[in-house]
Amino acid sequence: MSDNNPYSGAFGGNGGQYAQTVQYGGGDRAKVSLGEAPAAADLIKDTTTATFAADVIQESRRQPVLVDFWAPWCGPCKQLTPQLEKAVKAAGGKVKLVKMNIDDHPSIAGQLGIQSIPAVIAFKDGQPVDGFMGAIPESQINQFIQKVGGKGGGAPQIADALAADLLDELV
Repeated sequence: MSDNNPYSGAFGGNGGQYAQTVQYGGGDRAKVSLGEAPAAADLIKDTTTATFAADVIQESRRQPVLVDFWAPWCGPCKQLTPQLEKAVKAAGGKVKLVKMNIDDHPSIAGQLGIQSIPAVIAFKDGQPVDGFMGAIPESQINQFIQKVGGKGGGAPQIADALAADLLDELV
């Protein structure tokens, strides 16, 4: 690809570390991925009410998606979001993180019954399957991602987890 490519810095200006230039046909060139882990930009994105279905519902049919509901004025959100981003990157593609500013896009949070932020809801197969509210320690974020992103039957329903906690308290 030529040096005047406006996208080379953002997508391929890594000296060929993650892509290889190949030639085909009449001298045209194209970059071909060599199959490395997804870039952080592919794992973390912002969403809107208009793009929520594609970004979360449809994508969660391919892999688990965590939705971080936040607002710019929320102190605990400012603590949680960088920890979530770090944990999602460290998980190496097991889950994706989609962030939704509830001040700009309140309807989805309302439909999901979110009354407090930060709130993180995990989606699998197009459905919410687990979640938490409030800023939690990094170790618990990592456990949550392992649970949601792990192989097998998936994460327990929120109600099941709450019922198990209540049962433990009663015994």
